[in-house]
Amino acid sequence: MSLQLFIDAADGLIDQPRRITARGATPGIARLTATLAHPDGSQWRSQADFRIADDGRLDLDAQSPVAGDWDVPQAMACVWAMRQIREPLDSSLSESVAPLNIDVEIEDERGGLACATFGQRFLAPGVSRRPIVDAGLSGTVFLPAGNGPFPVVIVLNGSGGGTPEQRAALYAAHGYIGVALAYFKAPGRPGYISDTPLEYFQTALEWAQRSLAPRHNFIAVAGLSRGGELALLLASTFAYQVSAVIGYVPSAVVHGTLRAGRPGQARDADAWTWQGQPLPNVWRNNVHADWSAFDQPPIPGVPIRQAPAFSTVEQAADNVAAARIPVERINGPVLLISGSDDGFWPSTEYCTRIVEALSAAGHPWPAQHLCNEGAGHAIGFPYVPTTLIAKRHPVAGGVIGGGGTALANARANRRSWDVVLAFLDRAVSAQGERP
Repeated sequence: MSLQLFIDAADGLIDQPRRITARGATPGIARLTATLAHPDGSQWRSQADFRIADDGRLDLDAQSPVAGDWDVPQAMACVWAMRQIREPLDSSLSESVAPLNIDVEIEDERGGLACATFGQRFLAPGVSRRPIVDAGLSGTVFLPAGNGPFPVVIVLNGSGGGTPEQRAALYAAHGYIGVALAYFKAPGRPGYISDTPLEYFQTALEWAQRSLAPRHNFIAVAGLSRGGELALLLASTFAYQVSAVIGYVPSAVVHGTLRAGRPGQARDADAWTWQGQPLPNVWRNNVHADWSAFDQPPIPGVPIRQAPAFSTVEQAADNVAAARIPVERINGPVLLISGSDDGFWPSTEYCTRIVEALSAAGHPWPAQHLCNEGAGHAIGFPYVPTTLIAKRHPVAGGVIGGGGTALANARANRRSWDVVLAFLDRAVSAQGERP
């Protein structure tokens, strides 16, 4: 029998796991290679060696490699273990919803070759994409197939800015209207996070209610990093317009502009305003603030791990109290997701404090904290490369170590996405039962 490679689903959503098997391989060592040519021009590759028994079969979900870029029995490890071998040529396409095509090749001990390809899609069949062109907003709406009505999820990026289309498209694939809402570093918006008015998001909530006609009037806000901080702020400020909140690696307090402010602006400058006034941030006039971790790596030559700097400002109790996000005002369920090895800021500690504050206030809605042990700051949807632990900040330009390992971050992606979808399903059902 000649060597053959099989992938159970040649085309599907990016969050869909695939089964990868081979048969007809010569007993001995076989090498499996996976490659990705990303729409942004970057190139990715993973490789692993497997011992083939006399039956000539290989099942990546049942067998661990003997050497290579991963060491667990998991077919989709060939994706998350990919390493970047060429940087993007056009980083503006990194958030593209164009399909990703993974090429897989196996070569056995005698030089036999077999190849197969599978596609990872962000857009499910029937999902439509359209830009937001009214109310002064910047973003993209992804509408599920069918007539609706559908619940709405507004998706927010962090300190890198831009328009989070991939996550919004995936929500639409699962039956939600995904609104990728940009608020800076996007068409029609400022280039920096400085002095962003919460009124902009109030307009977005009102527009979504009026224009999208959500099922059960359900609008969730889901944010990542600074977007997680923002999501909690919005749910606290506009409690009766936000039905549920999802905070990926969020903060419990308001921060300054940090690395995302205007050039030449102090890093403790204000990021958010409301009714013309800046929201107090924990860094402003904080005598304990130590910025050295932002500027100096722990060991020369390694990426900056800035999380320790966030512990210094916690020593100023008055600053922390003034900048605390009043989460007890939230009028709905809360889901928080953190990584115990977050190198950006202490997201696990922040999430723990938020849940404690909600409990102390007698918050009547479910509040869940999913802590991913060993994971870092980069937690999102599953089956994407997770080896790029240190990344160049898209606004500040410095290379920041996000923490975690490729395996821990991949596990966090898969686990958290399942929890998010289950959380939203329960939240929509509960909204439908409200009087």
